[in-house]
Amino acid sequence: MNKEEVGLIGFEIVAFAGEARSKLLTALNEAEKGNFDRADELVEEANKSILEAHASQTKMLAAEAGGEDIELGFIMVHAQDHLMTTMLLKDTIKHLFNIYKKK
Repeated sequence: MNKEEVGLIGFEIVAFAGEARSKLLTALNEAEKGNFDRADELVEEANKSILEAHASQTKMLAAEAGGEDIELGFIMVHAQDHLMTTMLLKDTIKHLFNIYKKK
């Protein structure tokens, strides 16, 4: 996979992870207001976006596992960072929801 192809996959990951991040932050705001059903819906929507990001990521992983050389660039580094921080946010939100529910 050349650098341009990897960059396009990186953009896909950034787009899906960004969408998920936005939904997660909105879910956090909803939970803070006590709207837990809506918050849970938003987390589920975010999960779907994260799965899409993983699907894009898997294309590249499968190619490399198959012996193909992968030319990484900063776009992919950024994409991986964006995805991982979004996944951390998703995991953290579960704990924050529990705190809000106890108020």
